[in-house]
Amino acid sequence: MGNTMQDIDTITLNFSPGSLLLLNAILAIVMFSIALDLKLSDFARILQAPKALVVGFAAQFLLLPLLTYLMVLALQPRPSIALGLILVAACPGGNISNFITHRAKGNAALSVSMTGLATVMATFMTPLNVGFWGTLYPPTRDILKATFIDPAQVALTVGLLLVAPLILGLFIHTRQPKLAARLRKPLQILSMVIFLAFILLALAANWAFFMNYAAVVAGLVIMHNALALGGGFALATICGVSSYDRRAITIETGIQNSGLGLVLIFGFFGGLGGMAVVAAFWGIWHALSGLALAFFWSRREALT
Repeated sequence: MGNTMQDIDTITLNFSPGSLLLLNAILAIVMFSIALDLKLSDFARILQAPKALVVGFAAQFLLLPLLTYLMVLALQPRPSIALGLILVAACPGGNISNFITHRAKGNAALSVSMTGLATVMATFMTPLNVGFWGTLYPPTRDILKATFIDPAQVALTVGLLLVAPLILGLFIHTRQPKLAARLRKPLQILSMVIFLAFILLALAANWAFFMNYAAVVAGLVIMHNALALGGGFALATICGVSSYDRRAITIETGIQNSGLGLVLIFGFFGGLGGMAVVAAFWGIWHALSGLALAFFWSRREALT
């Protein structure tokens, strides 16, 4: 088992350049479909009472990376797994967080605004967090040194995949609201179906590898996701935001854009095994934990 676990730091997954291009396109479509729900007035309304937005930002980009680093320090997983956890924690909120917040009877407008803000901020916060926390932990520092990540290139990738579709969707919703209304649902359903199919095909192409390491990674991902949800909930509670806003902050912190994580892993780390397994398992698990939490909260009214 020891040698097998060492292999996870050197194995790369079967993933063609064409597959990466397809994943990029899917992510852009997902972000565009979310942005069709956005109006400038959503941001204006949140900015008039920005406390919840600031707390959400702190939970996502400051607290979660810190908790992840402490978890890695305490458990000391294999370097590539540790860097996968750090990278996922550095990503902005995931594309299903808005849907899950709505199902949980939380503040969906806040969730959408947090997704929009986190997407823009991710252009520099994601490479900053990966570089900072990854360098603090010696085993992951060695991987970062070996890969020579260019933060500007990461920022450009995030900008093209997330920020550009966000701006385009916002523009269409503002200028052509009827067109946005017609496109919204079909695009959201289509992009999610394609994304799930893509993940399943990627799993199928690397099935033996995933089976070898899934058991080891699963426990870490479940614990990491629980830390994310618990951290978001705790910070929102300490800061005294309403339970209506707290639900949005909790879900936004616990639902990470693991699809972006996969793009960065294959684009900049050569599909490094441990990192890819972490991001792929996160993509499945956070949907299950988020929907379970939404079901629990949907049966209890939130106070605004």
